[in-house]
Amino acid sequence: MMAVASVPSRAEVLSLLRSLLQTARKFSDYNIREYAKRRTVDGFRENKELCDPSAIATAFADGTSQLELVKRQAAVYSLYAPSVKSVMEAKGF
Repeated sequence: MMAVASVPSRAEVLSLLRSLLQTARKFSDYNIREYAKRRTVDGFRENKELCDPSAIATAFADGTSQLELVKRQAAVYSLYAPSVKSVMEAKGF
């Protein structure tokens, strides 16, 4: 039987949210950066109403693993950043 991790505190959850958003800002490509930010906020909104401690711990563990994935992807994308900016980043938008 698997032991369920302890329920994260509010501060830990907010720290995870901030870390995900900060990591999303590291993407040089506008579309990927905005997708990562939008997906982060949507994921936290989906899990906002969780009450079951095991579901909260599972969602937090999933978020932590997603943070590691996004960090790796940001590093890879920074190595192969496109030289042309998105139209959305052009002057005037």
